[in-house]
Amino acid sequence: MEEAVARLQNMRGSPDKVRLLLDQIRGLKVDAALSILLYSKKRMAQAVRETLKSAIANAENNLSLDVDTLYVSKAYADKGTVYKRFRPRARGRANRIVKWGSHVTVGVRPKD
Repeated sequence: MEEAVARLQNMRGSPDKVRLLLDQIRGLKVDAALSILLYSKKRMAQAVRETLKSAIANAENNLSLDVDTLYVSKAYADKGTVYKRFRPRARGRANRIVKWGSHVTVGVRPKD
């Protein structure tokens, strides 16, 4: 079974928060998944939506698959680049600020 995959690397945002979005769309038809991501209030929904559109375009152009039969076969987020920053605090101390990044992978395949 052929599968088209798109990957977004070094997206700013926690992998845990992205996984909440990906859990909603995994296993759905691509048009339903796109509409869920379009109306989601999460900040990272737009980037995940663009990644899904890229996977759909890969399936259509590279593998010659029919878009109407596609569904989201895999969707996961891995830990990406972590930026560490410091914020000054009282009495000459400093607190660490951690800014998370994530790698998002979305795969689509035709329904049998």
